[in-house]
Amino acid sequence: MNKETIIQGNPIQPEKQKKTPRDKFERERIRVRRIRKRKKIRDKIIMGFAVLLMGIIAIIILTPTILTITNSFMSSTEIMANYGSIIENATSSNKTYISKQVNLKIIPDMISFSQYSTVLLKSPEYLIKFWNSVIMVVPITVFQICVALGASYFFARFDGKLRSLAFFVYIILMLMPYQVTLVPNYLVSEWLHIINTRWSIILPGIFAPFSVFILTKFMKRMPSAMIEAAKLDGAGEFTIFARVCVPQCRSTIYSVAILVFIDYWNMVEQPLILLNDADMHPLSVFLSKINTGDVGLAFAVAVIYMIPTLLMFFYSEDYLIEGISYSSGIKG
Repeated sequence: MNKETIIQGNPIQPEKQKKTPRDKFERERIRVRRIRKRKKIRDKIIMGFAVLLMGIIAIIILTPTILTITNSFMSSTEIMANYGSIIENATSSNKTYISKQVNLKIIPDMISFSQYSTVLLKSPEYLIKFWNSVIMVVPITVFQICVALGASYFFARFDGKLRSLAFFVYIILMLMPYQVTLVPNYLVSEWLHIINTRWSIILPGIFAPFSVFILTKFMKRMPSAMIEAAKLDGAGEFTIFARVCVPQCRSTIYSVAILVFIDYWNMVEQPLILLNDADMHPLSVFLSKINTGDVGLAFAVAVIYMIPTLLMFFYSEDYLIEGISYSSGIKG
């Protein structure tokens, strides 16, 4: 018999291979790799569903805007053919269920610029309302930012009971809806004899507390080392404010300006209460009157009405996101 196979009548059993630390490490690495692979697949599936959901929500939100822009290039006949049942039911005194099918068309059968020619060339009243909005909203935005920068610098730099009380009052005023302060604004405007003038809209807007609150929170985040370094260089308070604080707040200033502009561009209650003369009303008030008339003109005027806010948003989108999220930090 072979000595290698049998010793004392019993076959030799193969020895079990001992597991070395290297083998255990390889098995653990393979297990971790499988877990990571499953996690990546799960994350991709979740991300796919999230992107799909966000895409559906974006389509739902953007559909009215897209329809407004495309329908502004339709003729009045085509608009009545597509939305006639809705228009008739909206303008009639007896509201009924719309049994006819509504045809929502994105691409017009024939592109027509007749609505825009009527708005821009034949009917100056639309442009007058547009410029009324510009004349009131632009000064409010510019001077509100200027006032807010000075007030925010005071609230951020100085401490004391008077400062805390004033800032608390600002917060309370910001939390109040505008309808609550509308009557006091009317009484003050009447006392100043500015009722039925643009100043009754502009002056309350300049001293609105929203911008002060946002800019104060940002200025408080600025490191005191920057202020101390400016003082060591011989800078005074105005130099620190103009050369240090304001440049650091640029992104926040852009974001606040956009929000303030959009807020007052869409104002309705203030002109209706404080302006008795309809010729001084902004385009935001006049849009409701257009909707009851020629719907084609309403689409065209709505597109013109959206242009300033869209231009501001596209031009300062990065500043808006950066300022709201405070992701820019402090540049040192």
